[in-house]
Amino acid sequence: MNERIAIIDGIRTPFCKAGGQLRDVSADHLGAVVAREIIARTGIGGDQLDEVIFGNVSQPSNAANIARVIGLRAGVPQRVPAYTVHRNCASGMESVTTAANKILAGEADIILAGGTESMSNIPLMFNKQMVRFFEELGRAKTFGQKLKVLLTFRLEHLAPVLGVVEGLTDPICGLIMGLTAEKLSREFGISRQVQDQYALESHLKALAAIQAGRFAEEIVPLPVPPQFKTVITQDDGPRANQTIEALQKLKPYFDRKNGTVTVGNACPLTDGAAAVIVMKESKAKALGLNPMGYLRGYGYAGLEPERMGLGPIYASARVLEKTGLTVADMDLFEINEAFSAQVIANLRAFESTEFATQKLGRTTALGAIDPEKLNVNGGAVALGHPVGTSGTRLIITMLKELRRRGKQRGLASLCIGGGQGGAVIVEVE
Repeated sequence: MNERIAIIDGIRTPFCKAGGQLRDVSADHLGAVVAREIIARTGIGGDQLDEVIFGNVSQPSNAANIARVIGLRAGVPQRVPAYTVHRNCASGMESVTTAANKILAGEADIILAGGTESMSNIPLMFNKQMVRFFEELGRAKTFGQKLKVLLTFRLEHLAPVLGVVEGLTDPICGLIMGLTAEKLSREFGISRQVQDQYALESHLKALAAIQAGRFAEEIVPLPVPPQFKTVITQDDGPRANQTIEALQKLKPYFDRKNGTVTVGNACPLTDGAAAVIVMKESKAKALGLNPMGYLRGYGYAGLEPERMGLGPIYASARVLEKTGLTVADMDLFEINEAFSAQVIANLRAFESTEFATQKLGRTTALGAIDPEKLNVNGGAVALGHPVGTSGTRLIITMLKELRRRGKQRGLASLCIGGGQGGAVIVEVE
């Protein structure tokens, strides 16, 4: 990058468990809320924007190209184009790095980027038998033909196809994401006790952040439609009564016989949105703005789909090489917590010379990550992981925490379903 990309400010909604407080709120509504708010907070008018780019995974059928819907709902002028990006769990990061590319290429000056996801509204679908039944019924013209089709109906036709399960199952390796975490737990020898302890610490750190008001700096209070009488002000995932004993009572969810991954040491399905406004550092100075921070560099990498959870170390190796920086140069780290086992596997891989030589083509380990610098406000095991949003949320949380601590630089990364990883390095002055 020949010039840093300034991230003027960032905001997000509260993150709420799917099927809960935000179950009747659409992904485009969530996105419009943060889009309107970031425009208001930065003072960058919608007419100053050159483009709107949003990440989204489970794109709703009634809001095709959801970024465009969000822009218009947020009051962005119709002349400002918009498009949606999709890189599974890193879609919210992809929106920011794609915006950076367009700006550095001279195709835009100011872009509103973000991510949105309503996992509550991932649809239940008819199975193939029911679809064929409807097709044949629609083609039948006479009463006799319709009756003949109706007599073929069976109760099993009503068995739904769960969109969320379909989306979380990789078609190449055939594993749902939880089983990829089980694979890493076995390969890296990560016990159930270690996973549960990590999950507990995620909750405790998130609760401490809520109580100290740290998340309030990045959350816009959200009135819930249609009555707008209830206003949500904080994430509902962190459990104040979480204990190691309660976590250990949970049964394995994905591998019920021999597994270690449970709903307690995995991230919950979640609804939420986040947004930032980005431009060149020189543009921010010309406008007299004081950016929240800067994007120094980014990297994406591919790996085996069945080990997708290791994406962060592959992507981190790439962005560190591109920028000439090292793990030791980072003041803070964010690794998205899809599963406790997945984060722990990455931590062990970061400090492993064997992994570096065999998988990364390096002669030395990438470097150990100090646990005191990792996910200091908790992570997705507690907060949740609205898949199209988390990449933007990590950038916002990281930059605000760096400023709060008077530190300079951080590395944020995610594993990506399908066998990829994404990572960014961000800085503050």
